[in-house]
Amino acid sequence: MERVLLYDTTLRDGMQREGMSLSVGEQLQVALRLADIGMDVIEAGFPSSNPKDSELFHLLEAEDLGTTQVAAFGMTRRRNTDPATDPGLRIMVECFAPVATIVGKTWDLHLQKVTKVSREENLRMIGESIAFLLGEGKDVFYDAEHFFDAYREHPEYAIDCLRAAHANGASWLVLCDTNGATLPQDVERITGEVRVALSDAAIGIHTHNDAECAVANSLAAVAQGARQVQGTLNGWGERCGNANLVSIAPSLALKMGFDVLRPGGIEELTTLSHWAAETANLPPDPWAPYVGTNAFAHKGGMHVAGMMSDPRTFEHIDPALVGNERGMKVSELSGRHVVLSRAREAGIDVEADAELAPRILARIKELEHRGYHFEVADASFTILLEREAGVHEPIFPLESFRVITERDGAGSVVTEATVRVHHGGERLVATAEGNGPVNALDLALRQALVGRIPEIDAISLVNFKVRILDEGHGTEATTRVLIDSTDGTSTWSTMGVDQNVIAAAWDALVDSLDYGVRRARIASGTGARET
Repeated sequence: MERVLLYDTTLRDGMQREGMSLSVGEQLQVALRLADIGMDVIEAGFPSSNPKDSELFHLLEAEDLGTTQVAAFGMTRRRNTDPATDPGLRIMVECFAPVATIVGKTWDLHLQKVTKVSREENLRMIGESIAFLLGEGKDVFYDAEHFFDAYREHPEYAIDCLRAAHANGASWLVLCDTNGATLPQDVERITGEVRVALSDAAIGIHTHNDAECAVANSLAAVAQGARQVQGTLNGWGERCGNANLVSIAPSLALKMGFDVLRPGGIEELTTLSHWAAETANLPPDPWAPYVGTNAFAHKGGMHVAGMMSDPRTFEHIDPALVGNERGMKVSELSGRHVVLSRAREAGIDVEADAELAPRILARIKELEHRGYHFEVADASFTILLEREAGVHEPIFPLESFRVITERDGAGSVVTEATVRVHHGGERLVATAEGNGPVNALDLALRQALVGRIPEIDAISLVNFKVRILDEGHGTEATTRVLIDSTDGTSTWSTMGVDQNVIAAAWDALVDSLDYGVRRARIASGTGARET
């Protein structure tokens, strides 16, 4: 298998995403995770552009990254400056990173408006900078900035810029679609023409996603002979982002037959993608190709039936190849196969009762018509299955609840909740104050059950979402409440729907605690229900 070198620039280009900020320690962890899966090159940024980058290079120097190389990023020398005295190039020389990636101008628009140099001086800036770094022992990659824009306007000069880099020792010539404006057919054509003009040069590709073509453009360039692909984790980057290496790597390996990453590295992409998002305090994209939680999720009944017969009917690869897993989503479109599959996961024997599956399907359709959405509330669906099968026994049956919110003249707001539940044959009543109705209900319920159900202590709410389902009804509209809870190890979701938002929240809250307690008891071997 022929190797395609993967070059990650998350720690430089990726950090230019709006709102993106990682501490030095987090950036180091990103680098270590990238090295662990076998990324060929990690671009760590400008060695001395700011204290954070300087510290990162210092930390990386002390790490064993295996075969992964670190690249320092910089620019060609300034105009009318000797390379040996150019501050930027001197910093790159003094940096430990074995790879020096320098960006140079290719497009007349930038020569006239930005660097304000002649074509001839620009060629000297490219060639002399590369020769200097090479003479100082660096492996030099040349990024031809705005290459495709330049090639459209003056192809001969764009090729001359590449020749200047190649003739002076650059080991890679990287064609950059800096504005992200080029379409795949043009990337493919131009990359092929570059390969003809510079048949002995190693060509790379660096694309941006402004036209939603960064991944496609990268693969098109590889199809025409590019053997280095630059990009970022999850496609992070300035404006609309960079080429997404999490999508590119499996496409190269599983669809185009190239060798990328280390053996087993492709199978870790889902975990890496989600971990990186959480580290950056971003929600993992559930619709991300290959690694999203919905990437192999099946909802329609006909699709599910096909999947049960042969996964190839509606899956382009086995999700396990990228570390993902198949999901059968529950909705009003679901068929018998989804119910059977999810029931087996919950330990319910649906086949024993021929009427059970149709009854569950009818109930799902009824509830989703009212506003439930079970594909995002896995725990609520499990409880629904148990209730319809007649095996669900509430751990703390509700008698009633009451919520009072009071606001005084000074603007202070106090919410008081009273709950009445039953447990162990006793009627329990508790009242608590909270910063809102959900918080007050949660505190009152926990107070009523304190010392009785210790598993509740480990359960906490991590997300709370409210959505109005029929806006035209104003304050009479039906409200959907989704609660995400965790026990520190796993996370689950429950849902309530009602015209009264507090009633909807209560239903979601009670189901969340009930599900979490029974889950903990199953894990500990004490059983799901009360003895």
